[in-house]
Amino acid sequence: MRKIRIGQIGIGHNHASATMAALRHLSDDYEVVGIVEPDEHWWKLRGDCEAYRGIPRLTQDELFNTPGLEAVAVETDGFELLETARQCVDRNLHVHMDKPGGEDFGQFRDLLNEFRRKHLTIQLGYMYRNNPAIRYCFEAVRKGWLGEIFEVHAVMNRYDGHDEAYRRWLAQFHGGALYIFAGHLIDLVGTLLGRPLRVTPYLTKTRNDNLYDTGLTVLEYPRAVATVRTGVTEVDGMKHRRLIVCGTKGSMEICPLEPPADRYRLDPLRLRLTLLEGNEKFEAGTHMVDVGVMNGRYDDQLLEFAGIIRGEMENPYPVNHELIVQEALLRASGVQL
Repeated sequence: MRKIRIGQIGIGHNHASATMAALRHLSDDYEVVGIVEPDEHWWKLRGDCEAYRGIPRLTQDELFNTPGLEAVAVETDGFELLETARQCVDRNLHVHMDKPGGEDFGQFRDLLNEFRRKHLTIQLGYMYRNNPAIRYCFEAVRKGWLGEIFEVHAVMNRYDGHDEAYRRWLAQFHGGALYIFAGHLIDLVGTLLGRPLRVTPYLTKTRNDNLYDTGLTVLEYPRAVATVRTGVTEVDGMKHRRLIVCGTKGSMEICPLEPPADRYRLDPLRLRLTLLEGNEKFEAGTHMVDVGVMNGRYDDQLLEFAGIIRGEMENPYPVNHELIVQEALLRASGVQL
């Protein structure tokens, strides 16, 4: 099994260090050749993070000229993601790009079509895709355990305290907090139900500043409705992140969506499954199901990325899915398309 030679461009994204930590942990699959961060602001702020220690700091040209380079993790601050990913595909490199996919849907669509045209992989860093509880839910839906899905309710909140710098950063985006967080949940809804017929945003400011710090989005389907709630104002909100899927034969609830970061690989994930009828595994009634521990937020996703690059598997999230998610996210953020 050959290792993938990979570099990272940017450390400004809030998930950049977690991605690098996962790449380094997966040393049987990846050889990390260097990090690019031209902005001294970010380097001074985050360059001493443990995940980056011992890795060469390169210029972008040095990275692109590294012999045998096959892939790049694009982890720039949200404003440079698309431009940086474009520079990578122009050099025939596979890309793991963090989310969201920018506020210009046309630019995003053109970028993904270029990856498709060149038969290269772009993987968006939606962190719940490989979560064991989420995967269990998707499999239960595919098996028909829950019947026809008519309702999905998803919540992803946190508490920003009085972090004024963070609030100012969020306020730069259409939709504010919803733009940054809701994509994770819309990604799940899109996997379950596909492209919505209509997306209706409800954006709220709880303080006298420029930030939409809470939001509700309603996604309508021919026979179902999904709601997505996000915000940075809920005390202890990370413990209340949840996904509820309701069908004609049962329901499933996952709460919280993941354990605290220091409990990955330690605390098992559990979900609540209620069935109207029994199936090959469960009797009718309510069951608390232990689905095992997480291998970190990104380990399984990046293992998948390596497998796609090596031709061992197809990308389970192809371009059409990414376009559905990004279109719905921008509509949810109040962007007119």
